[in-house]
Amino acid sequence: MEIKIIKGDITELDVEAIVNPANSFMSMGGGLALIIKRKGGDEIEREAKRFAPVSVGKAIITKAGKLKAKYVIHAPTMHRPMRIPPENVYQATKAAMKCAIDHGIESLAIPALGTGVGAVTKEEAAKQIIQALKEIAEKQKPQIIVYLIAYDEEQFNAFNQAYKEIMAQ
Repeated sequence: MEIKIIKGDITELDVEAIVNPANSFMSMGGGLALIIKRKGGDEIEREAKRFAPVSVGKAIITKAGKLKAKYVIHAPTMHRPMRIPPENVYQATKAAMKCAIDHGIESLAIPALGTGVGAVTKEEAAKQIIQALKEIAEKQKPQIIVYLIAYDEEQFNAFNQAYKEIMAQ
């Protein structure tokens, strides 16, 4: 597994799949989910809702509509819009990676899960995501490029700091 930390707009990335920090009902009504739906099309939400409810710790894959990516992996961080514990970010990351690996995805972009409505700090989200990736890399050694995508400088720095701390252990 190769991990790259970049700053930018996840909906503009030319990767095979992107991760949507979903809710269990697959309703794409706010935050990054709404941006993905607006740019990719309503068909993403319609397809995802066929699988609902999806519990935290599970993930599903849909086509990506008009996005550059081919697929969207919907990994719930919450049952419904609400504050969440950081553990949910860890579980959503593991579920998204399992889904990507199971579907032979070779490049995946993961945003800072849980930092919007979920109210997880950028630093804590980065730690949870990178810890989950480290464990998967050590156990499964998947052939995948994972892009950790930061929308702003603060998240970019949080990803880089967490990477240095966790990967050095």
